[in-house]
Amino acid sequence: MMSVVGAQPFIKPMQPSPSVSPGIQRRHTLPASEVRPLNTQDAISVFEIEREAFISVSGECPLHLDEVRHFLTLCPEYSMGWFEEGRLVAFIIGSLWDQDRLTTEALTLHKPRGSTLHIHVLAVHRTFRQQGKGPILMWRYLQYLRCLPNVRRAVLMCEDFLVPFYRKSGFKVLGRCAITVANLTFTEMFYPISGHAYMRRNSCV
Repeated sequence: MMSVVGAQPFIKPMQPSPSVSPGIQRRHTLPASEVRPLNTQDAISVFEIEREAFISVSGECPLHLDEVRHFLTLCPEYSMGWFEEGRLVAFIIGSLWDQDRLTTEALTLHKPRGSTLHIHVLAVHRTFRQQGKGPILMWRYLQYLRCLPNVRRAVLMCEDFLVPFYRKSGFKVLGRCAITVANLTFTEMFYPISGHAYMRRNSCV
């Protein structure tokens, strides 16, 4: 698996901490806003947000709890969580895929030699919706992917009503997805990463 050390400048607090004299600095203070890769300890919080966001709309979760743990064990570097004072408020989970289009196997497999980043899920806690956090987190995630030389593009599948949302983030429609879940059908979308060589050279150092 390729190293992601060069991408670390994007995984840092979103707002700088205020300058405080060492003599009066409080101990154990959590950053007001932080973006970092997820780990298995975040799995329950991830699943709770995901379940509330998706069950009420479609009746299905993109990832069940064991699958969340599965991907956060295999490839945590392809996840991203937004935390407010230590509380998870939004997240993305992805894994690598090695084919041009998504198939059912892409829902559960991570292909370390793949060059396509499959975004399994983006979700925002209900308290923090309608604040622009979803698009902001997606933007940061795509910036992060540009720093990974093995990733050439990102793909996702979504219900039709979400297509305009992802278009605003720069995704383009590939067509109908071959995957169906229960009675749900999906549109497959992609975002080219490999075309951003300038960004790679100038922002990933």
